[in-house]
This record gives sequence, C-alpha cells and structure tokens, in this order.
Amino acid sequence: MKSESSDEECAAPLPDREWRSAFNALQPHASRIRRCVACDHGRMNHISSILLVSCTSLAAVASVFAQTEPSAPAAPTTEPSRPAQVQPAEAGAAAVGQASVGQGAVRTPDLVKRVGGNRDIAITVVEGVYRYEGAMIESPLPDGYPEPTPFGAIDIKDYPSVRRAELTSKDDSGEGMVTGFFPLFNHIKKRDIAMTAPVEMDYQGLYSDFMKDEPGQEGATTMSFLYRSSKLGPVGADGKIVVRDAAPVTVLSIGAKGAFDPAQEFDALRSWLKSQDEWEVAGDPRMFVYNGPFIDPEWRWSEVQVPIRRRGEAAKDATATAEASASAPAPAGAAAPKS
Repeated sequence: MKSESSDEECAAPLPDREWRSAFNALQPHASRIRRCVACDHGRMNHISSILLVSCTSLAAVASVFAQTEPSAPAAPTTEPSRPAQVQPAEAGAAAVGQASVGQGAVRTPDLVKRVGGNRDIAITVVEGVYRYEGAMIESPLPDGYPEPTPFGAIDIKDYPSVRRAELTSKDDSGEGMVTGFFPLFNHIKKRDIAMTAPVEMDYQGLYSDFMKDEPGQEGATTMSFLYRSSKLGPVGADGKIVVRDAAPVTVLSIGAKGAFDPAQEFDALRSWLKSQDEWEVAGDPRMFVYNGPFIDPEWRWSEVQVPIRRRGEAAKDATATAEASASAPAPAGAAAPKS
C-alpha cells in the first residue's frame, strides 16, 4: 500500500508549547536509561531501565498531546475498594467498548482467569471507568479488550485482534525514544484517531531465553498506539509507521502500580510458569501502560505480560505444517522424486 505521507511529513515539528511539554516529560527518563553497569545485577537494572523509560515516558507524552484539558473522571478515593465478585454479563449487555457511560469499561470474566498472585482482589467498574483502590483508567480500551489486571494479581488473558499503529526501533536510549515518538503521535493526530489505553510496548530479543532469565544480545522495541476499532483507517505503511491488525494472543499478565521494577514482575511470571506444566512461553515479553501524567504517579496502572500457549501446541502446529506441505501438489514442471 502506498504511504499516505512521507517520513518528513509524519515527523513534522509540533507546536512549540506541545514540543516543550513532551521534551520536559521525557528528559529525566532519557538520562536515567544510560545508567547501567557491566555486572549481572547491573544488566538487570539496565533491562528495567529500558522498560521503565519506554513505557512511562511514552504514555506521559501521549497524554500531554491527547488531553489539552484532561477530562478524567472524578479523583479516585484513597480508600481501598472492596474486592468485587465477577458477575456474569446480563443478556443483551453492551460489548466491551460499547458501553454508553464513562470510558465504556465493562467486566470481562470470559476473557480473564485469575491463576496466581493475590487471588482475593478485583477491579471495579464505576460509571464506565475501570478502578482499583486509588487507581483508574482515564481512556477507553480497544473494542473487545479484557479488563485490566489489579496490582499483584496474575491472570491468564485472551486478547482479540487489534489494529495498531507501530513504530519499531533498535535505539532504546531516551533520545531514540524522543525521536521515535513524534512520527507515531503525528500519525494518529493526522488520521484523527483518538488516544486509547494502553500504550503497548513489545520487546523483541530482550531475553534470549525468558525462562532462564538470559538477556538477548540484540533486539528491538515496538511501541504501539491502539485504534479503538479495526474499522478506523486503513492498514499499511505510513512513512515510518506500520498499521496492522495484530493477531489474537493469550498472555500471562501481572498488574503493577507506580514506579515498579519490571524485572521483578518478570520474575513473578517466570516463577508461576515454573510451578505448573500446562502452559509455556510463546513469544517476547511486553508491557502495557494505562495512564498519563495527569494521574498521580503513585497510582499509575501498568501490566507486564508474556505470551503463552498450552504445552504441545507448538509441536502440533509444526506437525500440521509439515503434513500440509508434504500433501501439497508439486509445482508444475517439478522433477519427480527419485525412487
């Protein structure tokens, strides 16, 4: 598909006031990412820095642009909410993203299964807004997305296909993320695509072996802004941005709060995976950040995830592919196998 704009157009400078707000939001993180040491402990700190910088900074800048005057729901209460019981959806209830109040939040018990961590906690939905304790999500999620996971809980979650505007870079430095952010933001601004939550970050090659906690030597980071619906805009290239419909995925996810350490959350997911024999890792880790700078830093809501599949599915898929390939008719003119 032909790009709708050149890289130069996509990266056009923003108004001075907005640019300064973005730069000021990113500057502290841009310097922090450089601080790492050569030892193993330092390497894990470096991984944590990469994750923290990319997610918190990008979510903050996105919200600066998306909400000139934030219209977030009423300030959350400081009193912890009581655990809510998951109730079956009523007949004819609105699908996720179609509720008529707040940000369209609804409970999604069919898409989420609590398997570890704190099993006795639950989010609530108040006037169409997801809340847990003093946290809330001030932007809508894409249609069909499962509800967020509360802090310290571990869930298995089923995500549908989602249309994403993606930007992939091998530069994990703060400066690289500042440079990379603007084409992505200008893309959704040009297409009049409203910001949703979360900002998604995928970390290709962050680990060479996730279960053994072995870091990768080379990798890339893909940051994505999500379309509310796959009916919005075309797929294809737009300068540096690629718009595509990501495949459905099952993940193991842990909820996180504030300035958490992503490496510790990955350790929690790793421990759960080692404790059972039904599920295995099926892809690179990723992170969700739900809030921007207008939310108290102590109550910013995130998730750390790793794609999973049932054990044996990979072997079955490989066998099916091999059988399909073997049974396929030979191309015209191909030499017959020797007897």
